[in-house]
Amino acid sequence: MTSRTGAVVLDVRTPVPAPHWALLERQLLDAQAKACEAYFARYFDDRGYLLCVPRWSGDDGPDDALENLLNWTMLHALGADDRVLALYEKGLEGHFRQYTEAKTTEVPLGKDGMYYQEFHACFDWMHHGEAWSPIALQGLSDPGDAALLRRLRRWSGWYMGESAHVPNYDPRHRVIPSFFNGSRGPLLRKATALDWAGDPIEVSGRFRAGHGETSFQEMLDHFRDYTDVVGDNPMNLGATTLAFTAYALSGEAKYRDWVLEYVDAWVERTEANGGLLPTSVGRDGTIAGGYGWYGGVYGWNHSVMQIPWRGQVAHRNSVFNRAHYGFANALLLTGDRRYVDLWRRMLDLVNANAREEDGGTRYPHMFGRLDKIERLQQGRALDDLPAQGPEGWYDFHPERFAPGALELFYWTLDRSALDLLPEWPRWARYVTGGDDAYPEQALQADLETLRRKGAALAADPRTPDTTMSDDPNRINPATTNALVELMLGGVPVGRTGYPLHCRLRYFDPERRRAGLPPGVGALVERIAEDGVTLQLVNLDPVEARTVIVQGGAYAEHQIGSVRPRPAEGAGAAPAAPVDVDGSHFAVRLAPGAGARFDVGMRRYANQPTLAFPWI
Repeated sequence: MTSRTGAVVLDVRTPVPAPHWALLERQLLDAQAKACEAYFARYFDDRGYLLCVPRWSGDDGPDDALENLLNWTMLHALGADDRVLALYEKGLEGHFRQYTEAKTTEVPLGKDGMYYQEFHACFDWMHHGEAWSPIALQGLSDPGDAALLRRLRRWSGWYMGESAHVPNYDPRHRVIPSFFNGSRGPLLRKATALDWAGDPIEVSGRFRAGHGETSFQEMLDHFRDYTDVVGDNPMNLGATTLAFTAYALSGEAKYRDWVLEYVDAWVERTEANGGLLPTSVGRDGTIAGGYGWYGGVYGWNHSVMQIPWRGQVAHRNSVFNRAHYGFANALLLTGDRRYVDLWRRMLDLVNANAREEDGGTRYPHMFGRLDKIERLQQGRALDDLPAQGPEGWYDFHPERFAPGALELFYWTLDRSALDLLPEWPRWARYVTGGDDAYPEQALQADLETLRRKGAALAADPRTPDTTMSDDPNRINPATTNALVELMLGGVPVGRTGYPLHCRLRYFDPERRRAGLPPGVGALVERIAEDGVTLQLVNLDPVEARTVIVQGGAYAEHQIGSVRPRPAEGAGAAPAAPVDVDGSHFAVRLAPGAGARFDVGMRRYANQPTLAFPWI
C-alpha cells in the first residue's frame, strides 16, 4: 500500500501489551513539556527576555543565556507538545532583542551592542556553537520558517566571503582569519583578559561565578593566557553548521560547496602535519604562519592557570571536543568516510606515544612547550617565555586519548573505536546486542533528573539582579540524550552547535509536524551498517495512529526494504519484506498495536534536506 505522497504504508493490527519502555518514553516527553512551561514562566518575562544581568563573558555571556533553551527544539522534534516550540521561539526573539540592546562599557568589542545583526559581535566558536545549538536544530521542526532561512543566509554569508563589511573568511587562503569572529568581523589582534571576562562586576555576595571566582580580578586572572587568537583555529569549523543548515533548508549548492571547501582545507592541513590536526594556522593559510601547529586557544598546548588564585593548572585542548563534528558535516554532505577516518587515524597517532609509568601504560593528551608547563606548575608568568624551547607530549593518563570515539562508532560502525574508551557507553552496548536493561533504566533516570530539576526550580531564591545568565542552565528541564539514543538511534546533540546524527526520525502526518504522534513509542533496538531494528507501538487503546519513519535526521539514509515482525508479546507470524527504495515509509498502527521492523538502509546515500516528507 502507498500513501498519497507515494510513501509505502505498512498496516500493523496485532495488539501488544504496553511495553514499560514506551510508557516511560511518553511520560518523559509529556513531563518535560510541562516542566518547560514552568521553567519559562520562572526565568523569562513577557517579552521573552531572560530574567538576569546580561553580560559579555566567556564565563557568563550571551551563549549561556540561549543555553537556557538548549534541547527545546530537539525535544519538540521528538514529539513534545507544540507549546515547547512556541516558547522557544518567543525566547529566541527576546534573546536577540535583549542582547542587541545590551552593551558593554569597558570591552571594546561590545560597546555598540553585544549582538549585531542578531549574532554575537565577536567571540569564539565554542561559545557561538553553544548558543546556536537550539537554532541549528530548529529546522527539524520548522523548516518553513522564513525568518530562520533569512537569518541563516545572512550568517552563512559572513563565513563564505559574501560580505565586505563582515570579512570572516578569506577565500584565497581558505581561512577564517581569527579565533574571535562574529557579526562585526574577525579580531586581528591578541585577545585580552578583558575581551574574555567582560565588564567589571560585583561578584562576592551577589553572584555564583562558574569557576568559583569571588572578584572581578579573579575573572580576569582566569583568562590571563587566552590571548593567541589571530589566524585560523579548528574551533571555527563550527561555522560550517550555519552553511550546512542553510543548504538543508534551501538546497542551494553554494552552501554545500563552501562547507566542503573549508573542511577540505583542514583535511589538507592535517595531512601536511603528519596526520595531527593543527590547532593554529596563519592568516596566510600555512601552519608555519600561526603560533606553531600545537598553538592557539583551546589547542594542543592550551594549558593555563584555570584558577590562578588557587594555583590550579588546567589542560584545555577543547578543540577536540568539537572539531570532529565539523568533519562529519562533510560526511553528511558526501557520504565519504575519509572525513572521519582522518579523526580516527589522529587518535591512533596520539596514543602511539604512550609510555610505561607506575606499572601501567599512560597515554598523552597534550603536546607543546614543556617549559611552559613547568612554569605554570611553579606559578610563574609566561610573559618572558623564550621563543624556542623543548617540545613534546605531556598530560599522560591511564585513559587513551579518545575524544569523539562514540561518534566515530556511529559514523563508521567500527567497534574498535569504542575500545579506545575506558568502557563502552551503555547505549553502544545496547544497540550492538547487549545491556537490554538500558532503555528502561535510562528513561527512569531522566525522569528522576527532571524531578530534581523541578525541586531546584521551586527552591531557587534568586532575583533577576542576582542571577547570571548561566544560573538556570543546570535546571533546564529539556533532557533529551536518552530519547535521542533510544528513539532515533542517534548521538545526543548536547551543546556542540552541530547537526543531529541519527539513523531514524519520525513525523506525524495527521498533525503535519515533526515527531511521534501522541501515544506512540519508538525504540531503535539494534544498529548495523546495513540497517536497524525498530520497535513501534501505539499505546492508545482507542485510536489508530500513523507515523512516518525517515532514514536519518536529514533524509540522508536511503531505506531499501522493511520487514515487519512481531513485537515482544505479539503472536503474529513474520511478514515478507516490503520494498521501499526511498527516504521514508509510513506505518499505520491500530489501537494498542505494535511490531518490530527490520529496516534495511544505505547510509549517507541522499543529499541532506530538512523538507518534511510530504512536501
